[in-house]
Amino acid sequence: MKRILFIALISALVVSCAKVPVTKRKQLKLLPESKLINMSQTAYMEFLASAKVLPASDARAKRVTKVGNQIKEAAMAYLGKHNQTKRIEGFHWLFTTVDDPTVNAWCMPGGLVVVYTGILELAETDDELATIMGHEIAHAIARHGNERMSQGLGVQVALGVLQGTTSEDKQQLLYYAGVGSQLGMLKFSRTHETESDKIGLVYMKMAGYNPGKAVVFWEKMAADGASPPEILSTHPSDERRIKDIKDFIPKIDDYIN
Repeated sequence: MKRILFIALISALVVSCAKVPVTKRKQLKLLPESKLINMSQTAYMEFLASAKVLPASDARAKRVTKVGNQIKEAAMAYLGKHNQTKRIEGFHWLFTTVDDPTVNAWCMPGGLVVVYTGILELAETDDELATIMGHEIAHAIARHGNERMSQGLGVQVALGVLQGTTSEDKQQLLYYAGVGSQLGMLKFSRTHETESDKIGLVYMKMAGYNPGKAVVFWEKMAADGASPPEILSTHPSDERRIKDIKDFIPKIDDYIN
C-alpha cells in the first residue's frame, strides 16, 4: 500500500530529468515550473509592497534594468541557439532595485530579480553589475528554485505546496529560491552557486560584457568581508569562487559555440 501511495504521489507531480543549459548537468525537478512561477509572482509582489523600491526614474534602477535586459536577451539568444527555449516558458522578467544596504541580490522562479543598493555600491562598472545579473538570471533559467524545493521538501510536502499557496508555502518558496540559507542544504546550494557563476559568465560575454571583470567584482566582495566562512554559507568561499571563475573564462567560447 505504501508503495502504491508513493507511486501515486510521484504521478501527481511533474517528475522531470533535464539538463541544465551550459553545464549539461542532469537535474531532478518534482514541481511544475508553472506552479512555482505563479507562487513566485505573488511572493515577489508581497515582498516589494514592504520594501523601499527605487522608482524607475532613479539612475540606479535604470542601470539595473538596462544591464538586466541585456543579459536576459543574451540568455534568450543562447537558449534559442541550443533549442532550450522551453526553459523560459511563462517567464515574466522583472528587474527591481531596492534601497537597502544589504550586500545582496536574488532571483525567484520566472525571472523575478531583486538587486539591493548595498551590492550596487561594490559593482562600480556595468561589467561588474553584469556579473551579478548574469548570476541571478542563471539561477532562474537553471530552475534552481525548483530543484532546491524538490530536493529539500520531499514528495509529500511538495504535493502540499501544489495544493495551495498558504503563507507558509510562500515562505518555503522564498527560502528555496535563495532568500535564506540552511546548513543542511549547503553542499547542494554551493553546486548551484558555482553553476550560476559559469552560466552567467557565458551570458555576460554574449551580451558584450567582459567576463574577466567578474574576478574584479568577487575580489571586491572578498575585501568587503561580506562573505561568511564557506562552511556557514550557501556560497563557495571567495577564494574557491575566484579560482573557478579564472579557470572557466578561457573555456567560455567552447560553451557558446
